[in-house]
Amino acid sequence: PHFKKKFPFLKYTSSKARCSGTIICTKPGCVLAGSPDLLAAANGGRGKDGAPIITFPEFAGFSEIPDEDFLNVVTYLTSIPSLEAASIGFIIIIDRRRDKWSAVKASLTRIAGAFPGNLQLVFVLRPSRFIQRAIADIGIKLYRDDFKMKVPIIMLNSVSDLHGYIDKCQLTRELGGTLEYGHSQWIHHRTAIENFAMTVKTTAQMLQTFGTDLAETELPNDVQCTEDLLSAHTDHHSKLKDELKLAVKQGATLLTCIREPVTRSANSKLSPDELENVATVERLLAQLDETEKAFDQFWTRHHLKLEQCLQLRHFEHDFREVKLTLDNLMEAQAGFSDVGDSVSRVEHLLREQKQLEEKGQEPLEKAQTLALHGEQLIQNNHYAVDSIRPKCVELRRICDDFTNETKKKYDILGKSLELHKQLDKASQWCEAGIYLLASQAVDKCQSQEGAETALVEIEKFLATAKEHQLSNPKEFYNQFDTILTPEIKILQKLEDVQEMFDKRQVSLKKLAAKQTRPVQPVAPHPESSPKRASPKTTRPAGVGGPLIFASRYSIQYYSTPYFFSFSHIINELIETERVYVEELQSIIEGYASEMDNPSLLHLIPSMLQNKKDILFGNLPEIYDFHNRIFLKELENCIENPELLARCFLKRKEDLQIYEKYCQNKPRSEALWRQCGDSIFFQECQRKLDHKLSLDAYLLKPVQRITKYQLLLKEMLKCSKNSEGTAELEEALATVLDIIKSVNDSMHQIAITGYEGDVGELGKLLMQGSFNVWTDHKKGHNKVKDLARFKPMQRHLFLYTKMLLFCKKREENTDGHEKTASYSFKNSLKMSTVGITENVKGDNKKFEIWYNGREEVYIIQASSVELKNTWISEIRKVLTGQLEACRGKTQCDLMMLPSFCSFSSAELLRKEIKILISLISGLDLLMSTVISVIYF
Repeated sequence: PHFKKKFPFLKYTSSKARCSGTIICTKPGCVLAGSPDLLAAANGGRGKDGAPIITFPEFAGFSEIPDEDFLNVVTYLTSIPSLEAASIGFIIIIDRRRDKWSAVKASLTRIAGAFPGNLQLVFVLRPSRFIQRAIADIGIKLYRDDFKMKVPIIMLNSVSDLHGYIDKCQLTRELGGTLEYGHSQWIHHRTAIENFAMTVKTTAQMLQTFGTDLAETELPNDVQCTEDLLSAHTDHHSKLKDELKLAVKQGATLLTCIREPVTRSANSKLSPDELENVATVERLLAQLDETEKAFDQFWTRHHLKLEQCLQLRHFEHDFREVKLTLDNLMEAQAGFSDVGDSVSRVEHLLREQKQLEEKGQEPLEKAQTLALHGEQLIQNNHYAVDSIRPKCVELRRICDDFTNETKKKYDILGKSLELHKQLDKASQWCEAGIYLLASQAVDKCQSQEGAETALVEIEKFLATAKEHQLSNPKEFYNQFDTILTPEIKILQKLEDVQEMFDKRQVSLKKLAAKQTRPVQPVAPHPESSPKRASPKTTRPAGVGGPLIFASRYSIQYYSTPYFFSFSHIINELIETERVYVEELQSIIEGYASEMDNPSLLHLIPSMLQNKKDILFGNLPEIYDFHNRIFLKELENCIENPELLARCFLKRKEDLQIYEKYCQNKPRSEALWRQCGDSIFFQECQRKLDHKLSLDAYLLKPVQRITKYQLLLKEMLKCSKNSEGTAELEEALATVLDIIKSVNDSMHQIAITGYEGDVGELGKLLMQGSFNVWTDHKKGHNKVKDLARFKPMQRHLFLYTKMLLFCKKREENTDGHEKTASYSFKNSLKMSTVGITENVKGDNKKFEIWYNGREEVYIIQASSVELKNTWISEIRKVLTGQLEACRGKTQCDLMMLPSFCSFSSAELLRKEIKILISLISGLDLLMSTVISVIYF
């Protein structure tokens, strides 16, 4: 419909729609062409008022022509003149000069009954023989009313009488006129016009079909498909243009043929019918031209959109490549967090930073060029502005971030270099000062002259501190505050040396002012301070002498935290989800599928044969869920962020597939340790161009399921006290519950020694480690007493039907980290246990007892909060069992057997009522006991 609105040629209706196209009658001998006997002819003559003339010449087989054929002929002849001429009315000339009255009567009767047009006059050239003429005169008077014609019927004796009504120039030679009429030429022209009209109609239909296909075509999502589609549409368009050119050429040739008499002779004139033919062909050519123009306009728009689509696909492809390169570049830059601990180290870091900067120049230039290309597309009114502009912004942002981070790294490394150079100079200054103090002989300083000389040496040396910017330590702090840590902010060694100089100056000034008694010459120990010892320090490589600064902090690089808005977090979630799906796809296609590749079978280790399911677990199921469902639902949240929380709530059950994956992970890791170094995996990694080995990628699902809760927490921070916060909190709780379920299941699969099926114990509600004491009525008293004082370390698993007691064991596996297993020790059916929520003397203890306290287990949690959580879950299990029992009992009461006698059935009902009362009383008693114990 959209295409039809734009294309008027789709509304095409031939101006000759009234033409049936019937030119040849079906009866042999009754034809318009190919026979000298004519049934009827429209020779182009006109009456004085312009009325078209149709002639019925003498035709012996007129009465034998079938009605359908006769109707087809007269209908076609009346459809040839224009609507304006046909509205005047037709003049019919019936030539029956050589015939009988019966032929005249038959002709009038048939014409009156079947003529489809508007009649004006009917001329009849009556039979020329005397008797037949007389009969005709009498018959026309008698039967005039039978003909049912509303127009006059004029009986003529000769063609000269006819000339009194119609000019000779409008009559053919057979009727004594001068009008030139060639019937075969007339047939040729009419056939050509009809064929041309059909060609115009067919061409319009082809354009309509092609236009509909164009309008309904969906734009592809990749470069190759877009190029193929553009090429196919262009080829089809070229073929249709050729068809249009052929149609126009056909119409022009036909027009030339019709105008040939006028062209050949200037004195010739076209008859009205020929002029009508010219007008018809010109009208068809005009429609064809209008059709072509409309189609060209639509094609221009469609072709432009296809070219823009191809530009967009190229842009998106280049964007993904550049974005991946820039992300790797930013990741490499983030790894340069060291600021160095010596001049040589800092200079090495500066060279590495320079190499990274040079390495990033080409990707940055590509990103800037791509962003500029995207802006040009936007300026050229590209239809996908909303898709291009964010990518341009993203590219410029990453380029700016890299440039700013590079500048920041250079600033920090520059200050670090300056700092360590100052440290080296200060270290040398301190060493020189210590050497000066040590070289001043005490015996020479006892004299006034010697003391003064020593003072001068010290003052000259202290004056050099300004050259090394050591005169004011506070200025030093302020200058390097951004990279100094509080440990380095105390110039302890410098202060020690300064203190040593101060004390030496005081002593020397006293000696210079007043001589004292001689003292025993003792060389000072410049390495120590009079009041406190210098702390142990670690000297930088390549620096001689002791260090100036003691370290309480280490030099570190501080980066300003970047706070994401809610939309940024959603974008991060979706972008990382896309990357995650792509990584899963690469694992499945690059590793799992290759295990079935016949050309690589010889590289697969024997221990890996038929163990693909163990190595990869249900990874294909996880990929299918994220690729087909979850990623698309998350992408729908770009325009509707409020739907994000619902995605997690809706897919809570689907996300449980991670539990199966994590349960298989230990088996997968064990298998990887056995065959991870095989050539097969190295070859697959090389083909994928992965920097990390397969085991790193097999951790992606575990990392992804934990990543969700971090992003949801960030969203909650950005949307406090706003609409949708409650759903976000519920979504976070859902994800945390999934993670807990996954974690619990990992512990559950490590249970050993349990003879039953763990899957029949119901849902795993809680698990954790506790101190457990036992207090049983049965058993040896000594064992009972010892159990009171020495707790057992037990790991408890709470199911809806059972409570398991296990002992945790940790074992080393082939030099790798320890793996935990849980050895089964005991179990309690939840249908037969009770709880005491508080134990006297310790608010972290509670009791679980069995068979009316025949067996009592005193359990100590690590915290009160953990204890309360377990009690709450156990209480829910017990309450649920009690309600289920009560419901079942009442159901049994309603389902009494119908075949019981009245007395026995009534008795059974009474017994069940008593039982229900006892259960209700027991419920009340239990509640009372629990309340009393609690208080």
